[in-house]
Amino acid sequence: MRCQVQDSRTGQDALTDKEPDNPLQRAERDVVALGIAVAAVILLLGTGGSVVPQTVEALLGRGGTPDTVLANALLLNIALIIFGWRRYRELTHEIAERRSAEARAQVLASTDPLTQCLNRRAMFEATEDIRSRATMRGEAVAYCMIDLDNFKQINDMHGHVIGDAVLVMLCDRIRAMLPRDARLARLGGDEFAFVMAFPAGHPERVDDFAIRLFESFAAPLHLPEVTIDVTLSVGLAADHEPDGTIGEVVDAASLMHRADMALYQAKKQGRNRYFWFEPSMESELRFRHQLETGIRRGLSRAEFVPFYEQQIDVETGELVGFEMLARWRSPQFGLISPDIFVPVAEEIGLISELSERLMEKAFADAREWDDALTLSINISPVQLRDPWFAQRLLKMLVAANFPARRLEIEITESCLHENIGLVRSMITSLRNQGVQIALDDFGTGYSSLEQLRNLPFDRIKIDRSFISELREPTGRSRLVEAIIAMGRGLDLPLTAEGVEDEDILNALKSMGRLKAQGYLYGQPEDAAAVRARLKVAGKLAAARPEGSAAPAAQAAATDVVSHLQRSAHP
Repeated sequence: MRCQVQDSRTGQDALTDKEPDNPLQRAERDVVALGIAVAAVILLLGTGGSVVPQTVEALLGRGGTPDTVLANALLLNIALIIFGWRRYRELTHEIAERRSAEARAQVLASTDPLTQCLNRRAMFEATEDIRSRATMRGEAVAYCMIDLDNFKQINDMHGHVIGDAVLVMLCDRIRAMLPRDARLARLGGDEFAFVMAFPAGHPERVDDFAIRLFESFAAPLHLPEVTIDVTLSVGLAADHEPDGTIGEVVDAASLMHRADMALYQAKKQGRNRYFWFEPSMESELRFRHQLETGIRRGLSRAEFVPFYEQQIDVETGELVGFEMLARWRSPQFGLISPDIFVPVAEEIGLISELSERLMEKAFADAREWDDALTLSINISPVQLRDPWFAQRLLKMLVAANFPARRLEIEITESCLHENIGLVRSMITSLRNQGVQIALDDFGTGYSSLEQLRNLPFDRIKIDRSFISELREPTGRSRLVEAIIAMGRGLDLPLTAEGVEDEDILNALKSMGRLKAQGYLYGQPEDAAAVRARLKVAGKLAAARPEGSAAPAAQAAATDVVSHLQRSAHP
């Protein structure tokens, strides 16, 4: 039997050869109930044709009493038909209500309740449906994944009601631009996807659509309460090669996975852009997954260790301290520099734990050095968002018996604009205990003279990109000279990063008293190499009984404990 049913995803009728299994359909086509109803009507006609004339004649006084049995049968038959009709009406109404409820349930099961577009589960079915129809027409299919940049900030700043309104407007704008046979879905949160057919061998058609999509969102979203500017990151994947040939056989899940990898690349490259999937992205994502797994395992196995770069007084050539640099001794990848694993650790939420473990090791290492040597440590922007970071750092100093005056915290310029109030509070709290605060990579971010005047920095570090200009034949850099003159005017000491040859060093010597660090003085070394270097130079701390602290460290620990107690009991 061929029956016609409605496709809940496309809203179109489709033919199927399957006998209906729905009990509501069987109830509508109940032959027994129909036969009983027809028999009751025939019986009514049969008995009524005999009894009704007799009854009329009796009422007119021209005949005898009608047959009592037939009269009762007629009355019972009429009652049965009335009862059956009412039951039929009630059953019909109940079937209609249940059918409507089923339709609503199917819609809810396949539709996102907020935006009224498809949900993740229904998108798989819709993608396969479009692919099958496109294949019959000789067309290709593009799967596009869209993510709203920095959507969490919108929710945090304006609330979830505004965030939901933004998602609805986003969905409406995309839907208005899509071809009629395309399908749009909300995969979850602020992540959307659409699938569309396009002529094989002409991916520029999809490029044109992506460009128009970005142009559409160049205009802000105007809500009754607020106007919001949004940007998108987009990842694209197709089931055909750019030249129109059919590539590796892919299904809906593969297309979604590839578009997701392309979206990750768009995010990584700075957001507000789109990328097509390329096979190299899969290898990169696989490497990224290995890094994440390795970082988690490495933390538990203490594979992350501090290395130290020398800091030298330019004028005297004397060693004055070290900057701690993170290194990962991975059994799988070897020795890895922080520019590879730190961004990943920040994204997966492990940078605070990793950094604090490295600081604990560095404090223990630096306790063996001469008390005149300082220790500089870079602080991640993620850590500066934590209001309890300063308290935890001070507790680590107490636990390590390390004097706060020997510690210098380096903060990058980009941190200053995320939460200036919180940063100022942390800087003040740490400086009150003797910790020195340096502004790192000066000149590459968004610092201003106003911030240098209002924030209590103790030192400025000149970025290596400016220092490298001193290698030019003139041996001068007006930017470096200007920064040094500004530091003198603000009475802020300076450190030059990236001193890699004698030409740079000689240029710096002519500019005043500075600290310098760079490969000219040697590569960063681990704790054992630093200890051996300091032993030769006679710059190890004097031997003292195990577990005892130097007088300066004991005094610093006492001061920090007092500060923490005052903070806990205002």
